[in-house]
Amino acid sequence: MLRALKQQYRSRGMVSMLLLNKMQLAGFLRGLLLKMIYLRRLDSSVFFIQANSTVELLSRQARMRIGKYVFIRKNASIRVDHQGELRLGNHVFINDNCNINCVGRTTIGAYTKIAPNVCINDHDHNYKSSEGGHLLVGQVTIGEHVWIGSNVVILRDTVIGDHAVIAAGSVVKGHVPAHTVYLNKRESRLLEIGKKEVLRAGAAQ
Repeated sequence: MLRALKQQYRSRGMVSMLLLNKMQLAGFLRGLLLKMIYLRRLDSSVFFIQANSTVELLSRQARMRIGKYVFIRKNASIRVDHQGELRLGNHVFINDNCNINCVGRTTIGAYTKIAPNVCINDHDHNYKSSEGGHLLVGQVTIGEHVWIGSNVVILRDTVIGDHAVIAAGSVVKGHVPAHTVYLNKRESRLLEIGKKEVLRAGAAQ
């Protein structure tokens, strides 16, 4: 710990070092409070959760396991409902404004890093049928050492292999093999505006 503080002091300076460790301590205390609230439903080691982030276990059957040194940044929303089970492996990093909604089973492997504004859902709304349950429940399995870019949406029944990279802005459903880069095909198009259309627009102004 002393070595880590010394390194932070050299690279960041005294003021930044103190602010950083103040936030770390506050995040640890928030995690401890969540553990006390949910007791056996939240199985955890040491983890950190920053300001305005929420963890909600919304039913008696909902379960969550958080590994060692998981770090959840600001404004993240994590909800587990019904018989849902969410597992976060050791050293998982979840950035700002992420949403994880679990009613089936969602697993995120160790050392996986998730960029801002990522949304993970292991279920869909059953809008096609008025009979039965209103949710289509599946699973999401994300391997170890995965990098998930900003603004990614991960849908139910998705498996992402170890060391995969999910490009920013992708929508993922299905199987992503290990050691691959996944990206949705994007096409940029420039359409020339006709002179008459420009004149009409100018006249309208």
